[in-house]
Amino acid sequence: MSTVRVLVGTKKGAFILTADGKRQDWQVDGPFFGGWEIYHLKGSPIDPNRIYASQSSGWFGQVVHRSDDGGKSWETVGNEFVYDGVPGTHQWYDGTAHPWEFNRVWHLEPSPVDVDTVYAGVEDAALFRSADGGGTWSELSGLRGHGTGPLWQPGAGGLCLHTIIVDPTNPERIFIAISAAGAFRTDDGGKSWRPINQGLRSEYIPDPEAEIGHCVHHIAMHPSRPEVLFMQKHWDVMRSDNAGDSWHEVSGNLPSDFGFVIDVHAHEPETLYVVPIESDSLHYPPEGKLRVYRSRTGGNEWEALTKGLPQKDTYVNVLRDAMAVDRLDECGVYFGTTGGQVYGSADSGDSWQTIAGGLPKVLSVEVQTLP
Repeated sequence: MSTVRVLVGTKKGAFILTADGKRQDWQVDGPFFGGWEIYHLKGSPIDPNRIYASQSSGWFGQVVHRSDDGGKSWETVGNEFVYDGVPGTHQWYDGTAHPWEFNRVWHLEPSPVDVDTVYAGVEDAALFRSADGGGTWSELSGLRGHGTGPLWQPGAGGLCLHTIIVDPTNPERIFIAISAAGAFRTDDGGKSWRPINQGLRSEYIPDPEAEIGHCVHHIAMHPSRPEVLFMQKHWDVMRSDNAGDSWHEVSGNLPSDFGFVIDVHAHEPETLYVVPIESDSLHYPPEGKLRVYRSRTGGNEWEALTKGLPQKDTYVNVLRDAMAVDRLDECGVYFGTTGGQVYGSADSGDSWQTIAGGLPKVLSVEVQTLP
């Protein structure tokens, strides 16, 4: 029987949750790196024992760790992230110049085709790649050197590159998202980039339909249909059917179209999940009811999934990297909250159980389906 491993990054360490294919009884291991912020944990789709962790500390800076035994032991790998090839500045909140500054790694994305290749999205917004398992890093500076780079401005969480999607059918095509610059795509392995924000509308920027400046919170893709993208934006759930060349809104009947997370069912490319939040100033579920919303039609028509989730007095948030799906049949769905709960569903969201409670604030959730 298959095993499921859920990787959880929190404000005070990393946790690894494991269960068999029934996904009813969970073992909680950790904390690893106890007391440290673990922004993201992600395993290689080629070798599930290869896991990367991004640790951040105001005292000691950014540290990347790697495990080659499924998280039982860890080693610190290369941590030289040096901006190169694109000198200069970007804009700060008030439009004044701000030098590029490396603060932390928000997201680690192992390659779907090479076990030793891994990408890192960082703050201030840049994309790095390692071809030796995290030992050394080089910037894909064509992104930051894109003509709009100096005009990028930070979102409330900083100028962060938080989403990296490598097309599994064409690894030369990579999608990324930056708060608050927007979404970008390369078709040549990172040498050149272009913004893919046509159709996005953001009332909070001077030109609501500008080429850049949109606060994209997360992007999701089903690997069988790399042309179809789903986006949770700072207001609006969006869809693209042409690899980001254009977008249209699919918020439909959601109680709020503000949120951070979005994901796609493992076997149903038209089934997607979001967790609506009240507003950009009230980061908790509408009416204090924790509800995951599912669309089986690729958007517009949404149903609330509530069985097993608290439906009163719940004022937590679900952050942009804090939802994942497994590949079992039925598909499992997992998400973590800022209140330290991790919820799991073994039936595509029809019902939920708490698989870990009382953890520190959850920053990220990833899942591995193991043979």
